[in-house]
Amino acid sequence: MILTRYLTRELVPPLLAGTLLFTAILSFGYFFVSAQWLGGVPITLVAKWLGYQIPDTLVKVFPMAVVLMVVVAFGRLSSERELVAIQSGGIGLGRAARPVAVIAGIVALIAVWLSLWVAPRSNVEMRGLYWDALTKAGLTTLVGKQVDLGAGLSLYLGGYDPATHQLQGVRVERWDAGNPKVGTLIFADGGTFENNTLKLTGYSIYTLDYAKIPALSKTDAAGLGAAVQNVFTAVNLPDSPTSTLELDTGLSRKQTLAKYADAVGADAQGFPELITILTAPNQKAADRQEARRTLNRKLALPIGNLVLALAALPFALRFGRSLGVALGIALLIAVAYYLVFLVGITLSGSLPGLPEVGIWLANVVFAVLGLSLLRRS
Repeated sequence: MILTRYLTRELVPPLLAGTLLFTAILSFGYFFVSAQWLGGVPITLVAKWLGYQIPDTLVKVFPMAVVLMVVVAFGRLSSERELVAIQSGGIGLGRAARPVAVIAGIVALIAVWLSLWVAPRSNVEMRGLYWDALTKAGLTTLVGKQVDLGAGLSLYLGGYDPATHQLQGVRVERWDAGNPKVGTLIFADGGTFENNTLKLTGYSIYTLDYAKIPALSKTDAAGLGAAVQNVFTAVNLPDSPTSTLELDTGLSRKQTLAKYADAVGADAQGFPELITILTAPNQKAADRQEARRTLNRKLALPIGNLVLALAALPFALRFGRSLGVALGIALLIAVAYYLVFLVGITLSGSLPGLPEVGIWLANVVFAVLGLSLLRRS
């Protein structure tokens, strides 16, 4: 018990210091990249924006901090012969390393919780705050794009006024799931998109059966009216120019910004969303496959904390002689892990039947490497 407390006191400070250091570095990077948009923005909004990024950042920096923890703590114990004293008392390296496993396990559990429940929601809030409050561009980046809003709706914007949040030249499409050639088109002069409600003004609604359009060319003048009615199965025009149409969307405004505003969408899928895609009926095979990859990725990186604690131990015993060397070794191990992890993620895309092989590749490689080096040590 005394030894456990002593080793824990050695391990916790470098873990906390590494977490703070690497989080600060990444946060500064986010700030630097977006600095051109932050002029004149209240410091409280900037702090809130950076705060929303912390859960996702922690998931990424925990592996580096865990490696630094092991290399610094056990490097010092090794260089000052404290490990020799521990082993001379009949305590093996495996028992001495138990606090490492416990702390790395706790970090891994925290990372899983952040990755699957906290970070997806904070990422959505962060992107919404960035586009609506910091840059004030709002939905401008969606102009000219056809985006899927969920609930069977897709949206096209001809224009957007950031000052009034008004949509311009709107087209909404909804296609019949049972008959892909039957669709409803909604045209609107303007509207708003707030929360999960699309409110349109100056609208007109047309439901068409495209499968019956070819028959128009074969219909004589006498039957043309009936044939046109067969194509346009429903036409809805408002009684008043001020009438509004409200549509419920699957994605909220913030979720839409998170998914489509940037070239790379925010990681906004958590455990509930992924499980729904994997278990609900009538889901596309491609969506299920992507959800499977995402869920495994969100589990593999947190579990990597345990793997890296194991892999870092032999390097700590051999090279962790000073703080500078320990920091360099920790960065090398972490960078090597992330490179293999990214290679595995890329390979998983070419393994549709078993994407787990690629996603868990880095953990397997570094676990085997750590065990083999420990045996030699």
